[in-house]
Amino acid sequence: MNPQGTLSQQVEAYHNWKKELIRQIGRYRLWLQDNNLFSEDVSTRIRHGLELLIEDELTIAFVGEYSRGKTELINALFFSEYGQRMLPSQAGRTTMCPTELFFDRSANQNYLLLLPIETRTGDLSLQQLRKKPEQWIRHELDERNPDVMREVLAEVARIKSVSPEEARQLGFDEAMLEHDRNNPGNVLVPAWRNAQISIRHPLFERGLRILDTPGLNALGSEPELTISMLPRAHAVIFVLSADTGVTGSDMTIWKEHIDTEHADHRAGRFAVLNKIDVLWDDLQGEKHTQESIDRVRNYTADHLGIRQQDVIPLSAKQGLLARVRKDNNLFDRSNIGKLEQLIIQRILMHKEQLITQNLINDLLGMLQNSQAAMQYRLDALEEERQACAGATLDKAALSRLAERAQKDYDFYYKKLITLRSSRRLMESQGDMLTKLVSEDRFEQHASQVRKMMSKSWTTAGMNRAMEHFFELLESDLTNLLSEGRLAEKMVGAIYRRYNEDTRARHLEPIPLRAGRHVIAIRELRKKARRFRNNPKNLLSEQSTVVRRFFNVMVSEARTLHGRVRKDVERWPHEALLPIMQFSMEQKQLLEHQIRRLRDMVRTDRDSRAERQRLDHATADLRRQLELADAMMRQIRKPAPTMIQQKVVNISGAM
Repeated sequence: MNPQGTLSQQVEAYHNWKKELIRQIGRYRLWLQDNNLFSEDVSTRIRHGLELLIEDELTIAFVGEYSRGKTELINALFFSEYGQRMLPSQAGRTTMCPTELFFDRSANQNYLLLLPIETRTGDLSLQQLRKKPEQWIRHELDERNPDVMREVLAEVARIKSVSPEEARQLGFDEAMLEHDRNNPGNVLVPAWRNAQISIRHPLFERGLRILDTPGLNALGSEPELTISMLPRAHAVIFVLSADTGVTGSDMTIWKEHIDTEHADHRAGRFAVLNKIDVLWDDLQGEKHTQESIDRVRNYTADHLGIRQQDVIPLSAKQGLLARVRKDNNLFDRSNIGKLEQLIIQRILMHKEQLITQNLINDLLGMLQNSQAAMQYRLDALEEERQACAGATLDKAALSRLAERAQKDYDFYYKKLITLRSSRRLMESQGDMLTKLVSEDRFEQHASQVRKMMSKSWTTAGMNRAMEHFFELLESDLTNLLSEGRLAEKMVGAIYRRYNEDTRARHLEPIPLRAGRHVIAIRELRKKARRFRNNPKNLLSEQSTVVRRFFNVMVSEARTLHGRVRKDVERWPHEALLPIMQFSMEQKQLLEHQIRRLRDMVRTDRDSRAERQRLDHATADLRRQLELADAMMRQIRKPAPTMIQQKVVNISGAM
């Protein structure tokens, strides 16, 4: 196997696939404009599709107890070309705070941002602090000078000495902190609350984001990490050490933060059994070594309750060394390639499926609409051609065609008027739906609960207030679902009536899909119950609990609520778009046909010349349909991992 790995190649293929989709969307836009089929509604749908592709990101979280080799694994996967460890990964605790690696494509710059640990005592959540650059310490990163860049990145691992009281105020459990030998009585805490590293790397430039997490103590002391950041990761790679197996603290992380009933790592949760090189035994041979690795792998899979193939034994250290030295044999033995294949086959494939579901199917539906309209135009041209088949134009036949076209035009014109009226009704319905999830309503709920919590003097009272907050949100969303179903029924009736009246049997309504948001809020409510029962919160001052609840739970609820609101605001306008598009395209085509037919009837044209003109128009129309077919084929092309799967299956069958 190539020690430089196939992950870069596959992510590049994924990126190129998205670029091709963007190109095809651009071609479709121009094609619509060239054929006078473009409208503001279609433009809106196309713009949403482009935003989905351009803003698309893939987040992988690396989670595990300290000294398991998470950062070394990240070095091996992404930074071997520098010939050294770019991220601090020496023995002991190195990643002291949650670290995000990505490339800031908007700023197009390399940098390191560090958020001081003292911000934990403030009233702002991590999410809010991200919007306040003045709160962060910024360091520039010069990729042309790896040695200097490595020194700057070492700042991520910096620690500071504080008193146990200060540590408690910062949210740490002092029993899990190291004591400062140089300052007896003090303990060591991370200097930073969060680190963001924007670095120009081919994979990061393609939208890959990495979340490197500290050990158990940091996971427990930074609720936003477990409530917001980890659940948003598309996949979690849980890093264990082959020399220790699955320890008690490993199981705590797995059960409390990864393998939970509310986990939503849609692309999967996988375990990496790192440091297998400690099991390499050159004296007893490869067979004995492999048996030892298999035993630990089976034991790990059993303890975590996952499939054996989801546990990847590897050596990050040897993989990094192999890549730096370009040693193929050592790279194969390190097994890093197996992890890359898993990322390709499971995580990238999941992203491709999401794009297929959320964009490609919608785009194909739009193209199908346009093709149906163009086919109607082609049929009309062929009828006109028949009226010109004789030595002279059959003006009576052309008049009949014009009358029929006018009748069809009037039909679609009236349909558009009716649909615009239906859309106004939908927008009115949408206003009612939006009120249920308005920003003001959310903030009223939050304000009410803050007052309840501030006035409560007992833990039970505080808990009731927290529970009441989610009761209010769920009540609103339940009402939204109920009203949304009525609105969807109305939309369904409009489509059924439209499809009965026209030849457009392929048109289907766009659903509201509000149910997924209700599920998300309910899952957050479960997390809130765990938050309430956390001993740290039970022993904290009232003001501290209120601050934590609002910084973590209310902040995350606000984010989820914003997504609901965005969907609800968009849906009433988009629900009727397919039939609006079809009607508009038919109306525009008929308008051109009527003008052309009446011009032919009014003027004395040569039948032969008219046939030639119609032949040219028909040929051009067929070319346009061929272009649409070509776009359809390109858009339908399988995503890179699907192609790879087919190749693997075919070769396996042989």
